[in-house]
Amino acid sequence: MAADECATDVKVTFAEIGGKFDQIMNSIETVKDKQDDMAKDITQIKEAVYHPDEGLYARLKTLETWKENSSRLLWMIVAATVTLSVATIYKSFF
Repeated sequence: MAADECATDVKVTFAEIGGKFDQIMNSIETVKDKQDDMAKDITQIKEAVYHPDEGLYARLKTLETWKENSSRLLWMIVAATVTLSVATIYKSFF
């Protein structure tokens, strides 16, 4: 009977080890799936940021260009207004 009990204990131990091994494999699969999802998300983020025509850097470049051009236009309008004001004042007195 001792041999039967020992064999049964070994079988139980192997069954427990098999169950733990299955849990570990399931955990590894879950980690792999999460890692694949993260890789896809990172790829999408890279495309959103670095896309040459519609990405974040392209939008910032467009915005900076617009800001530069509008600043120049504003200075031209201010200079023209000041010049016209000075000319009007000068003509009204002389």
